[in-house]
Amino acid sequence: MALEFIADELARLKQSNLFREFRRIEGPQSAVLQTSDGEVLNLCSNNYLGLAGRPELADAASVALREFGSGAGASRLVTGNMSLHEELERRIAEFEGTEAALVFPTGYMANLGAITSLIGKDDIVFGDRLNHASLIDGCRLSGATFRAYRHLDLVSLEDSLKRASNFRRRMIVTDSLFSMDGDVADMNGLVELAERYAAITLVDEAHATGVVGDSGRGVCEAFHVEDRVDVRVGTLSKAVGCLGGFVVGSRDLIDLLRNSARTFIFTTGIPPAICASAIAAFDIIQSEPQWRHRLAENARYFRQCLSRAIGMDAGGTGRGEEAGIVTPIIPIIIGEAEEALRVAGELLKAGILIPAIRPPTVPNGTSRLRISVMATHTKDQLSDAAASIEKVC
Repeated sequence: MALEFIADELARLKQSNLFREFRRIEGPQSAVLQTSDGEVLNLCSNNYLGLAGRPELADAASVALREFGSGAGASRLVTGNMSLHEELERRIAEFEGTEAALVFPTGYMANLGAITSLIGKDDIVFGDRLNHASLIDGCRLSGATFRAYRHLDLVSLEDSLKRASNFRRRMIVTDSLFSMDGDVADMNGLVELAERYAAITLVDEAHATGVVGDSGRGVCEAFHVEDRVDVRVGTLSKAVGCLGGFVVGSRDLIDLLRNSARTFIFTTGIPPAICASAIAAFDIIQSEPQWRHRLAENARYFRQCLSRAIGMDAGGTGRGEEAGIVTPIIPIIIGEAEEALRVAGELLKAGILIPAIRPPTVPNGTSRLRISVMATHTKDQLSDAAASIEKVC
């Protein structure tokens, strides 16, 4: 049979402790989850503000379901463009302070669509080595020459930029808040390099949207460089509590993406109910900033708890501290995948859900617990979790 190799590949994954299985969740996403392993404290979710379980989002979706039905039915360039899609994009552009926005079904598709629309085989693109897979894949699929620079190392980036003068276009692509390390890109230094070497900048604010900045717009806002970044990408799937991704920028940029981004053109629009939920979520993010402040307080508190419990320096966030950023993502590096699985399993027995993150999500030898704090965690939950981590680690 042509697929006989699959059994061997699965055996290799299991032997290497890299095989993955689903964990079933019952009920809404929240700080405490009902799972197939019983009730657990959720310390691994990207639902940073707890909005995924807010009744306002469900109520908005319910109204939209009755009025617009369950699906868009086609690509938005055919018959799938509904008034709620346009309303959501207006709302996002207003929130982000840009001329326009374009919504994609996922953040992954937003990154692929934006990158491949702006550069091609005559160009060169530079990306942080620890960028999200969607950014790396977008760079590779673009056909441009791709150069990865050392994580957060702008000296390495500048060395590469100096040697790229013969390309038609140059682009720098980076996460703003790195999802597996919880550190932050030096946006001041990055935009200065981009301006010096006439490079396009694309910044993925996925884990920072709704979380970082005075208004929740992300790391670019915190560093006061929003107007100096050419393309900003965000997500509806994390702190916003819904599903989808978006690109914001100039009207011309959005018009180009609408006409050239294959991940937008050749896919059905997101369901109208999701649009309605996301609009409700942005209303909450803007009208209830206390949740963003609570998230920062919880992140700071839990880092202090971990420092006391296991002597871990959990305060570093890259260059984020210069901009007053305390991120909700805290990695505990274990090393080998087998040991990371053991530690995660012991914590699960203690009622704490922090799955082991293993290659290829992270580099070999850096398997870890990737902790993510939520605004809806209580101080008691966080201090108890730190005590459990101390016992296991």
